[in-house]
Amino acid sequence: MIHIARFYIFYMLFTQAFSAFAGSAKVYVWRNEQGVLVFSDSPKPGAEEVDIKEPNTIKSSVDTSILDIKPKVIENNFKVEIIQPENNATIRDNTGSAYVSARIKPIFKRGLKIQLYLDDKPYKDPQTHSMFVLRNIDRGEHQIKMSLLDDKGKIIATSSPVTFYMHRISVNKAN
Repeated sequence: MIHIARFYIFYMLFTQAFSAFAGSAKVYVWRNEQGVLVFSDSPKPGAEEVDIKEPNTIKSSVDTSILDIKPKVIENNFKVEIIQPENNATIRDNTGSAYVSARIKPIFKRGLKIQLYLDDKPYKDPQTHSMFVLRNIDRGEHQIKMSLLDDKGKIIATSSPVTFYMHRISVNKAN
């Protein structure tokens, strides 16, 4: 039973592989030491030539002309939206740390960078991902926004500003 299955698999692979060359190539078959049929394009002593009458071609029953196989073009109508922190959020952190993240639509492509602005001043250098960690931010009201930069450094999209409030403990000593 195993030999029949192997023969069938070899036969199917063989006929598919040589269907393109059926008109010009010769095919030989013989049994190896284990009794398994071997197909080859080079003769061996004791091998028999296989008579191939017509190529084994299969026509697809699926009409592929209706398929949309054109590559999708990603539009460059980028949008940047700050999703953390939310507008008018209060962040309570005694170290003055805050996590800022944004969503880029339609897709954050390779070569683009994000610049974070804190109180209308660039915060550190632009980076290749849309998550930032603010450190040692003073108490009070702050405004952030992000700009998406192309590979030449040109601004191609800017988020709406988001206001947040940093709440830190203050140590005021009474007299």
